[in-house]
Amino acid sequence: MSHFSQIKTQIRNLSSLQAALTDLGIAWKSGSESIRGYRGKTQTAELAIEQDNGYDIGFRWNGSEYELVADLQYWRQELTVDRFLSRVTQRYAYHTVLNETTQKGFQVTEQQHNKDGSIRLVLQRWSA
Repeated sequence: MSHFSQIKTQIRNLSSLQAALTDLGIAWKSGSESIRGYRGKTQTAELAIEQDNGYDIGFRWNGSEYELVADLQYWRQELTVDRFLSRVTQRYAYHTVLNETTQKGFQVTEQQHNKDGSIRLVLQRWSA
């Protein structure tokens, strides 16, 4: 018997999540979306990722963060759930840092993608 699982994240900003998914080439729909699961059961989420097998992945606001919602038995992504969340979280953090620092007047002067998958950013801000 299959059912929906909820996986906690540290994701709190929807626009950074959307940008992260776009960076990773993952098509998503935003709004109040129904996530399809086993035997036609659904859950509502703020962001949905449709899979070819008819079972969806979603991100739902739980009052403090966006949690991943999916029927894991029908997970059909190229990456495992853990690796998927790791990649999404890294890109989410990247966009969050860019958004926050830009609001504080910083600009990216250097960006380096390391062999280990990490990203190094050098930021600067000119003050008068």
